[in-house]
Amino acid sequence: MASSSSLLVLAIFIAFVSWQAIASDPSPLQDFCVVDKKSPVLVNGFVCKNPMDVNADDFFKAANLDKPRMTNKVGSNVTLINVMQIAGLNTLGISLARIDYAPLGQNPPHTHPRATEILTVLEGTLYVGFVTSNPENKFLSKMLNKGDVFVFPVGLIHFQFNPNPHKPAVAIAALSSQNPGAITIANAVFGSKPPISDDVLAKAFQVEKNTIDWLQAQFWENNHY
Repeated sequence: MASSSSLLVLAIFIAFVSWQAIASDPSPLQDFCVVDKKSPVLVNGFVCKNPMDVNADDFFKAANLDKPRMTNKVGSNVTLINVMQIAGLNTLGISLARIDYAPLGQNPPHTHPRATEILTVLEGTLYVGFVTSNPENKFLSKMLNKGDVFVFPVGLIHFQFNPNPHKPAVAIAALSSQNPGAITIANAVFGSKPPISDDVLAKAFQVEKNTIDWLQAQFWENNHY
């Protein structure tokens, strides 16, 4: 019986440690850990500055998120507020984005390697969706109206598209990391520097190499600002 109890305790401990290991951001061990931008020390995240030197501006940014943004050629603009903009977000595991969509604009298929995203539509209509991991690759999608909320699980490829040809749309997204990261699929695959071999991509996508060469010759614009 004692042996079974020990095994149970060990199993619970391993499960707890594993959960901590896969968490997006480490939990804070103090009230805050404002980034020390002058520190030369490199850590996973950022070094804290002396709490005595912290002030309200470390938790503030005049971001003008109420103002519309210009969109790019894919018809979107993502204004991200993360730890790089607000030093006080360090270790707090959260960030925010305003996303503007032109008529028929989209936030193209992308992933956030370190964060789950929850999005709410402020204006207009959005068609959104994500794809589950291999081998199912199940596509889940939904048409969202003003006030609707949708969740994109961490790491999964997802997108948002404004189907209205006449009116723009606006959304606000919260992300479960101080630095969620973004990998836009087309940009990463066809716009990498240096480029991925067209032999590799032609085989992967089962197309001719000249198709890959044409795709790689395009200008893959970033829509995160």
